[in-house]
Amino acid sequence: MTSSADTTTETSSAVAEPLKTALHAWHVAHKGRMVDFAGWSMPVQYDSIVAEHEAVRKRVGLFDISHMGRLMFSGAGAPAFLEGLLTRRVSDMQPEQIRYSLVTNESGGILDDVLLYYLAAAGSRYMLVVNASNRQKIVDWITPRLGSYDVRFVDQTLQTAMIAVQGPAALALLEPHVGLNLAAMRYYHGAEARIGRGNGIISRTGYTGEDGFELTVPAASSVELWNSLLAAGKPLGAVPAGLGARDTLRLEAAMPLYGHELSEQMDPLTAGLKFAVNLENRDFPGREALGRIAAAPTGRVRVGLKLAGRRVPREHFAIRRGSQPEPVGEVTSGTFSPTLQCPIAMGYVAADAAAEGTELQIDIRGQLEPAQVVKLPFYRRAK
Repeated sequence: MTSSADTTTETSSAVAEPLKTALHAWHVAHKGRMVDFAGWSMPVQYDSIVAEHEAVRKRVGLFDISHMGRLMFSGAGAPAFLEGLLTRRVSDMQPEQIRYSLVTNESGGILDDVLLYYLAAAGSRYMLVVNASNRQKIVDWITPRLGSYDVRFVDQTLQTAMIAVQGPAALALLEPHVGLNLAAMRYYHGAEARIGRGNGIISRTGYTGEDGFELTVPAASSVELWNSLLAAGKPLGAVPAGLGARDTLRLEAAMPLYGHELSEQMDPLTAGLKFAVNLENRDFPGREALGRIAAAPTGRVRVGLKLAGRRVPREHFAIRRGSQPEPVGEVTSGTFSPTLQCPIAMGYVAADAAAEGTELQIDIRGQLEPAQVVKLPFYRRAK
């Protein structure tokens, strides 16, 4: 049998209008500050980034993450196909398990970092969640590789919506709205279940460093669900949160972001993602290149940096050490941490400058600001 692919993607044009999630009108009506992000019109904030950040750390926040790609695979050949696509082993996954993995090119460069959901053994059903900026690239990478596999591949991004419910009160908020025991769901597991008045997929995953869940539901029912959750969450202090808070939260949790810490010019081993690369008895694009890098590392290390002053480092700012004329590295992400109340950054530095406690300087528009290498993550929630 041969594979079939229904990519159901948008039509390109010379000047494409940003895509809109099913919740777009709600965001606009509730004073969301909309920005063009990865080809989508998305809310960067409603109240303030700091207020939304603190709500997630202390109570609960809701994020529209419908811009993330949702690619569905089914059929007897799906496990073997995915095993040959991803850097992390698929063959030993159990139903309802979720794994963080990567898609790499032949040179070991990162095409995307992804989450693979093993939805059900019956029909060998999987969902691959990809970054919005890389969705079309990954669809184009997958399609010609389907070959003779017995796989049905469907891009369901535009037919579905995705909502993240994150924070210490996420479980209390969600439990009455779903048809399963959420308290018993383990981290990086998920299930198909009743959500609100319909059916969908719920997973104990997130991008904030807090406990939380991500819901995939039909686009047509997403506004009703969003409104129901916000109404039910009002006594818990629930707020809508935008991309701004999502970025500060993920940076405090030291979660890499594609286009910053990750790119086609960066390999997962240098990026500190060795746990998501299984080389033994595997064959996937980039496997040989990653084997060579594992044997002879690049000499660069992803580190966390905490600054003594108040000035905020940004992407591409040089990282220096003492009087050395050449930079020892470069910042990939930086922000003022609302939780730690100081500037923080991630970046890549030479291996001999990566030890915890190393004193460095970041060149912020011509002025060297003291920074210290610190253990990642910057923030870890209490268990």
